[in-house]
Amino acid sequence: MSDARPAPINTTVTATWIAAHSFEVRAATGTPIAIDAGKVDGPGPVDTLLGALATCCAVDVIDILAKRRTPVTKLEVVVTAVRRGKEPKRLMAVRLEFRLDGAGIEETHAERAIELAVDKYCSVASSLARDITLSSALVLNGAPKMPRKRHPEEWGP
Repeated sequence: MSDARPAPINTTVTATWIAAHSFEVRAATGTPIAIDAGKVDGPGPVDTLLGALATCCAVDVIDILAKRRTPVTKLEVVVTAVRRGKEPKRLMAVRLEFRLDGAGIEETHAERAIELAVDKYCSVASSLARDITLSSALVLNGAPKMPRKRHPEEWGP
């Protein structure tokens, strides 16, 4: 019997120091981005991580709802995080608010899409430390819905 696990995927980025605390980050393809720990020439490293989390989840939400034939017409993800007050100033809690518009999108379907994105499909969310409290909230077509706390034990392996 063969092992059916897919082969690991290698990813490489290069961070080149520009000046002070500013770096240019390049992946194998695409446009380079600026990451600046001083937040002068671009977002800082933690802000960049939170942006990666937001976009990773957002892409999955868009794709899941498109498969239901209820396409998203507007999506904004606002990420609010709490960090430790002393070094290392790591993340302790993260809240994602999905501000989502689209004709025919039902609340239950939007909530399910968010759940699948955050808890199952987003590789950035799955890469976060398990002790970080992660929660999400939905604002559908301008109407806020109840927030959901996501427990680390619900996350995939």
